[in-house]
Amino acid sequence: MTRARARLLLVPWLTFAAASASCRAPDPKQELALEGLETYWAIARSAGDTLYLAPVVRFELRATGTSPLRSVQATVTFRRKGEESRDWGSAFQQVVVPRKPLAPGQSVLVLLISDTHYFTSGPPEGIFGHEQFKDAKAEVFMRVGSSSFVKFGEADVERRIGSRSVPETLR
Repeated sequence: MTRARARLLLVPWLTFAAASASCRAPDPKQELALEGLETYWAIARSAGDTLYLAPVVRFELRATGTSPLRSVQATVTFRRKGEESRDWGSAFQQVVVPRKPLAPGQSVLVLLISDTHYFTSGPPEGIFGHEQFKDAKAEVFMRVGSSSFVKFGEADVERRIGSRSVPETLR
């Protein structure tokens, strides 16, 4: 093979390699920081005398990279204690969309409420004493752009109704 022909074959390969390098999926751990992770139970809805209590995860998500983020997704998996091998519930949120990018240093509040719940017709706090109640654990995952979901944290869901971050008068 001549040098001229080798160069002709090398140019498309180098172009492809450069393009591939620029298309790498971002690393969520390099682009985001999860701050102030809080867990609690909330009254997700009511129907007549029945209240539905769902586990909640609440946190601030801060952009720590150098470029605006145009797509960020958050998901949480809830598992009941003693049943860790089975998912009990989950929640998903498109946190950042292309038309409203998250600038470097900017943060956004994320609130993820489980799609599963307990129900009671008594006072909400009474659910914690019920013989069939099981505490829950939450695992939080984030994704930036085309990246895979990456685990950002986990916590036991506190046995409390409502957020510590929201004053009692606003609940």
